Amino acid sequence: MTYCCGILVRGGLVMIADTRTNAGLDNISTFRKLHVFEQPGERVMMLATAGNLSVTQGAVTLLAEGLENPETHEIERLVDAPGMLEAAQLVGRAVRRSHAMAGEGAEDSGVSFDVSLLFGGQIGSGPLRLFMVYTAGNFIECTQDTPYLQIGEHKYGKPILDRAVSFDTDVLDALKIGLISMDSTIRSNLSVGLPVDIALLRRDTLRTDVSTRIDGSDPYFRDLRESWSRALRAAHIAIPAPPYGGAR
Repeated sequence: MTYCCGILVRGGLVMIADTRTNAGLDNISTFRKLHVFEQPGERVMMLATAGNLSVTQGAVTLLAEGLENPETHEIERLVDAPGMLEAAQLVGRAVRRSHAMAGEGAEDSGVSFDVSLLFGGQIGSGPLRLFMVYTAGNFIECTQDTPYLQIGEHKYGKPILDRAVSFDTDVLDALKIGLISMDSTIRSNLSVGLPVDIALLRRDTLRTDVSTRIDGSDPYFRDLRESWSRALRAAHIAIPAPPYGGAR
C-alpha cells in the first residue's frame, strides 16, 4: 500500500508520495514512487504510482525508453509528447501494456495487478494539468472545484485536504497541507511510511522549484508533526464540552 497526493492550485502543482512497499509484515522495502521527467525551460512532468510494483515499474520504464505507437509504429517517449493530454494518453498506454505483460499467465496467482497513478505537469505554453490514471489506461482530470487527487491509502489524509485546500491556496501552503495529510496517514496506517518524496512546480516556470526526499531526521517535518499535534489538542480543548448527559 502507499499514499500519494497531487494538489493543483493557482500558483502551481505539488506532488507527494511515500516510499514504503510491503508484502507482509516482515517484508517491508523502500522504493521511489514519485518520478520527475524534466527538461528545464521546456517541460516538467511528475508521475506518482500506487499498486502492483512490477506493473508501475514496468510502466515507468516504458515511458522513459519509449512505446511503439500502434498506428504509426513510431517509438514515443514521455519527454517527446507535444502536450499534457497526449502525455496522459501515453501514460495510459504504458500502464495497459505493463499490466498485460505482468499479468500474463498469472490469472490464478491471487496477486492483484491493479495500479493507479497521478500524472501532472506542464509542457511549453500549455496549461498546467493533473490527471489520475487507472489500470485500464483511462483517466480523469483534476478541477478547480476539487483541486487535489489521491491514490493509495487516501482516507486518513482526505479530511485534511477537504477542509484546508482550495484552488486559491498558496502553493507553499498546499505543500504544507499535503505533508500534514501524509503525516496523518503515516500515523494511522503502518503500510505507509517515511521517507517521503516531494516535488513542487510553479505555474509557467517549466522547472521544479522543489524536488527532494524527507526522512525522519528532517527538522521541518519533525516540527510540522509536533506543531500539528499541539494545534489539534489546543483546538479540541478550546471547543466547549457537549451539553449532553446532564450538568457536571
